[in-house]
Amino acid sequence: MQIKTVGVVGAGQMGLGIAQVFATAGYQVVLSDQSAEAIQQGLLAIERSLSKLEKKGLLTVTPQTSITPQASIAPQASITPQDVMTNISVASSLDDMATAQLVIEAIAENESAKQGLLAELDQLCGEDTILATNTSSISITRLALSTQRPDKVIGMHFMNPVPVIPLLEVINSVLTSDETTDAIYSLAPHIGKTCVMSQDRPGFIVNRILIPMINEAIFVLDEGIASAEEIDRAMVLGTAQPIGPLALADLIGLDTCLSIMQVLYEGFQEPKYRPSPLLKQMVDSRLLGRKTKQGFFDYE
Repeated sequence: MQIKTVGVVGAGQMGLGIAQVFATAGYQVVLSDQSAEAIQQGLLAIERSLSKLEKKGLLTVTPQTSITPQASIAPQASITPQDVMTNISVASSLDDMATAQLVIEAIAENESAKQGLLAELDQLCGEDTILATNTSSISITRLALSTQRPDKVIGMHFMNPVPVIPLLEVINSVLTSDETTDAIYSLAPHIGKTCVMSQDRPGFIVNRILIPMINEAIFVLDEGIASAEEIDRAMVLGTAQPIGPLALADLIGLDTCLSIMQVLYEGFQEPKYRPSPLLKQMVDSRLLGRKTKQGFFDYE
């Protein structure tokens, strides 16, 4: 199956990044969201992101004939933000996803919402369409069983920021077919991603390790051991991380961090996965990080 058109449902930070990388690679992208305002703001955000990459000389594409991208673009050719934006169309309704050979859901990290969306897409899309989820922690098997095509459901966990981070975590459900897995592995290099395969366990690979580390940093802050600035400075200088754990939590979104910790805690029932009370309190207060301009640091 040739993948020419990719549907992306969800115009949040992750969905927009996913749409951008596919459109940059020459795919036709259909972007959908329940909020018309989110779509319009999202398109502007993609344009800003593309402009930044263009100024740095990083806006290039390496087309692959096997996936029939735009034939007019030469290998490693520089392109413009306008070139990329012409590859993105806005869905008038979820029905427009029927034209896609691959649909990626990137809505909020809520299992029942994702199950409902995948069940709806299952009814709307062609029988050969692959349904992928960008979940960062939820069981792919449980999500797949909300459809009539569990063999064609797969986890595609992109990392934030999607246009920059080269990793794509691929997660099979118990029922995902080899053909579906092979299709995603074949597609990944065309969008500049390198795949790692994870078993379908809570948190997969990256978040099983990363989010508990962030949670522990929040415990350190809550216990008054050090300030947020000192914690992040210590981790950046002491472990050569490019960004401290609390600033990274703000970038990911504290609500997403809490959702993942809750999945880990419920999945393993071990005290080491208990979410920090301070993390819960900040989410309850809607201090979610960069998306609300206030988290562990101030982004006004």
